Amino acid sequence: MTTLLSTFAEARRSGRPVGIASVCSAHPTVLRAALRRARRNGRPVLIEATCNQVNHLGGYTGMTPRDFVALTRSIAAEEGLDPSLILFGGDHLGPNPWRAEPAAAAMEKAQAMVRAYVEAGFTKLHLDASMACRGDPPALDDATVATRAAALCATAEAAAREKGLPLPVYILGTEVPVPGGADHALDHVEPTDPDAARTTIEIHRTLFAQAGLDDAFARTIAFVVQPGVEFGSDTVIAYDPAKAQALSALLEAFPTLNFEAHSTDYQSAAALAALVRDGYPILKVGPGLTFAYREALYALDLIATELLPGYGDRPLMRTMETLMTADPSDWRGHYHGDEAALRLQRHYSYSDRIRYYWTRPEAQAAVSRLLDALAGRRIPPTLLHQFLPQMAEAAADGSPAEALLIEAVDRVLADYDQAANP
Repeated sequence: MTTLLSTFAEARRSGRPVGIASVCSAHPTVLRAALRRARRNGRPVLIEATCNQVNHLGGYTGMTPRDFVALTRSIAAEEGLDPSLILFGGDHLGPNPWRAEPAAAAMEKAQAMVRAYVEAGFTKLHLDASMACRGDPPALDDATVATRAAALCATAEAAAREKGLPLPVYILGTEVPVPGGADHALDHVEPTDPDAARTTIEIHRTLFAQAGLDDAFARTIAFVVQPGVEFGSDTVIAYDPAKAQALSALLEAFPTLNFEAHSTDYQSAAALAALVRDGYPILKVGPGLTFAYREALYALDLIATELLPGYGDRPLMRTMETLMTADPSDWRGHYHGDEAALRLQRHYSYSDRIRYYWTRPEAQAAVSRLLDALAGRRIPPTLLHQFLPQMAEAAADGSPAEALLIEAVDRVLADYDQAANP
């Protein structure tokens, strides 16, 4: 399966660019939508977990890498998907969850996490040691980042060989903005300077060689750069191929490599296709998928409010507001403004910090109550047109509410599928 990822650079050079969507989410509905689409089209699906979300200590989802693989495979079995079509990736694997600790301690935990990812069956690894730990200068130089990435790589290589597992392919590089989108107002984003990208690649090549990791570096398929693509709370910076032209041209000097953007959420179908064409074949998306899920859930909450006496006035939304105001740790610092602005951002921000709350028992109970209330009921087409107009025609056959949630996510994935497989 990882050989598929290794073909993207040659496909681009031959004038037949192809790619793959990278589904960066642990939400079961998002996973189900992605796996169902893979079964339907018979193509591989790339599912990624991040270091904060899933790690050997549980992460914020409470899942280890092995747990995440088991969850994904169990949903795949329910969907009738051949498990051999699932490719697992690990994102931002490095000391980020423990950056408040001294570098040595944080790296020790990061290496244990990388080993757990490899042993669980993850074969695409983004090694990200770019963040400063306690005692480090605020910004790390390329040599320090590459040295730490090489240590993580050595751990991954040893784990794979010890367990007789496939050797991973790697994503390297340091230009990774805040996961989940920018936390400040945006009006433009500058692409990575090509000279800086070249320096990063060469320093990693040199230091990996010094660490005896030439073979692993040869399996590096991409470096992370910024092509000028980003989203904030209420803005999206669209891909402009002209601004990234010099950066994309750098790939001519590195024929086996691609670039990877840290996210492509909320980009248009045309922008996604252009990214694949220009050397960004792995289209990473996460918050954009849970945003679509939340959008459909809130529409159903409004439909149930209008349709069902006794359901209440948007109880799902009110539950989420209570949860997020009672514990603001997962959105405070990312949203800004007065109380009215903060309330809007809590529920409707592109940054989608609400996604961190769907696993709370109260949220799960509210979602279950909504779906149970609508179970077996045909939603009048007039209500669908009012609250889910983009899906009104598709849902005219009386699709159950849960199917509408999957359809909402799948509509986003369809743009990625089309861009990656022109």
